[in-house]
Amino acid sequence: MVALDVTACGLKYPNPFLLASGPPGTNGRVIQRSLSLGWGGVVCKTLSLDAEKIINTVPRYGKLTASGEVIGFENIELISDRLFDIWERELAECKAAFPDRILIGSIMEEYSQGAWQEITERTQATGVDALELNFSCPHGLPERRMGSAMGMDPAIVEEVTGWVKQVATIPVYAKLTPNVTDPTDPARAAVRGGADGLSAINTILCVIGVNLDTLRPLPSVEGYSTPGGYSGRAIRPIALRQVMEIARACPEAAVSGIGGIETAEDAIQFLLLGASTVQLCTAAMLKGYEIIDGLLEGLSAFMEQKGFERVEQIVGRSLPYFDTQAGLVDRQSRARSGRGSPSGEDERWQGDIQGETAALTDDE
Repeated sequence: MVALDVTACGLKYPNPFLLASGPPGTNGRVIQRSLSLGWGGVVCKTLSLDAEKIINTVPRYGKLTASGEVIGFENIELISDRLFDIWERELAECKAAFPDRILIGSIMEEYSQGAWQEITERTQATGVDALELNFSCPHGLPERRMGSAMGMDPAIVEEVTGWVKQVATIPVYAKLTPNVTDPTDPARAAVRGGADGLSAINTILCVIGVNLDTLRPLPSVEGYSTPGGYSGRAIRPIALRQVMEIARACPEAAVSGIGGIETAEDAIQFLLLGASTVQLCTAAMLKGYEIIDGLLEGLSAFMEQKGFERVEQIVGRSLPYFDTQAGLVDRQSRARSGRGSPSGEDERWQGDIQGETAALTDDE
């Protein structure tokens, strides 16, 4: 038997699978239905104090397909446009209905200490288990110094996280933007500000395409568009790289991995690279929230096959196997000269590595 519960930031998750902030957590009714299906937790759609400023357009989604399958997904959807007092009531109702599940409040405000501290105090008063600071939404609100406009500036990330931590009584995650040169800079800044956890990655700024009949960019709103957030399976390799780098740079913080996860095998890779929990959004939108069944079954099967009894035994297991290019050359040289014979932990994976090398040689 294997145990799928995992503890991160002092919180015990029934399993490591969460629905990420976005349409899957758009209101209390949807959140409660998701939790009833078996998700370990839900991050609600991002809240702000003044929802009247949030105006969404139609259409606001675009798809990238290959062989008839959606491999990439763009959205220009904004944060929640529902009144904050409605959210206060619904979050309290969700937590009361599912006390054993983890409910995380995603919050975003303008560059104002008073606003950030007010939304922190009011959101945590609903009974949510943790907060996730949205420093990463790439579109729609940067002109108001919100979202990724904050997340791309490590000094602001540190400052705002510090404001929140002054009044927070529950764990705080910082959700980081991938739209930076070095993702470890804002990650370290968030930790300096007091963040208990780091969520990565949010969507990547993109243009999904251009309609070749109308010559207008997509998604088209009255013939015009704006760059939006790119998600789906196509971003998974980028997300894996950034999660790996963040986990190595900030071992003191719990990492929640996000980006292109569709299957248990996808999720396990994030766990191996240092994530304690994982979040899904686009896959749930495209395939339905019932995909949790396959995620739980797949993780259990993997753990039984590999002899893992607890999820924590997976977390970060593959991090030691990253090196510099010069380091790889040196390792290969020593192995070929007989001076670097693998032993111990390395030996467990040597068969797979040799098989992979042989396959590549045959292809050439």
